Amino acid sequence: MSVLSMLIALGIDALCGWPAWLFARIGHPVTWLGAVITALERRWNRPSASNRFRFCAGLAVSLFVIALSVGLAMALSLWLPGGWLGAALAGILAWPLVAARAMHAHVAAVARTLRAGDLDGARRAVAMIVGRDPQRLDEAGVARAALESLAENASDGIVAPLFWGACFGLPGIAGYKAINTLDSMIGHRNARYEWFGKAAARIDDVANLIPARLTGLLFALCSRRPRAALRCMLREASQHRSPNAGWPEAALAAALDLRLSGPRHYGTELAQEPYVNAQGKDPRADDIARGLALYLRAMFALALLLGLSAAARIGG
Repeated sequence: MSVLSMLIALGIDALCGWPAWLFARIGHPVTWLGAVITALERRWNRPSASNRFRFCAGLAVSLFVIALSVGLAMALSLWLPGGWLGAALAGILAWPLVAARAMHAHVAAVARTLRAGDLDGARRAVAMIVGRDPQRLDEAGVARAALESLAENASDGIVAPLFWGACFGLPGIAGYKAINTLDSMIGHRNARYEWFGKAAARIDDVANLIPARLTGLLFALCSRRPRAALRCMLREASQHRSPNAGWPEAALAAALDLRLSGPRHYGTELAQEPYVNAQGKDPRADDIARGLALYLRAMFALALLLGLSAAARIGG
């Protein structure tokens, strides 16, 4: 029933997301995880310690947070009844760990402000979903950042948690969410986290190997240029700075005939990244809307796959 639970979680998220009133009252599981990670990082990430100690401390913190998340999810699973009721309750518990509606809302906000000619507003909106310096971005840069975030987070925020949840139920989706939250908080290549977060970043790379490629395949097959998207994904994904993000990003770029990635500023540093689908045009506000339309088709296809899989398991 794990696949059915993940379909229910996706359906609830698509309908209502994570309501602001609920967040105001109880927060969100990711913020709870974040508080634990922050407390442990402050205690164990000692700047005066050796690189070896910081790596081992980061590994221990990562394994503890993952084990805590999986353990709590396993305990909850044991309390759930069997059958349809248990599947429905598991879907409700998994619901906050899926972010399909929130991702669409964030990217749509960028498109809306950019289409209205409010570049400063678009910069503020895109700063909610990317880590690069938004003040250095022109219209094409803002649109490019929004589409790259859409591609990467379609994998990290929707496909990957549902994939691991379908495979291993609540412990699977909870464990993945812990891994991804660790990577987003401490898996950075800078002086503070280079060694402490190295293990978290590598674990996240492994956890996203299959989901990232599945996301790219969904984008390609749901596009109007599937062959071009597949060719670009197979040819250029490995050139990306990330071993996983390049797959959905390359598929999205070629599907929309746009060039994505390329040089970008993080603080005062300029990262000289190669373009993906370099022969494509620079994106604009209307291209974000096209990207969102493709995203919705891909998420519908994902829901269909979950539904068919659930029906096959129930029928078997």
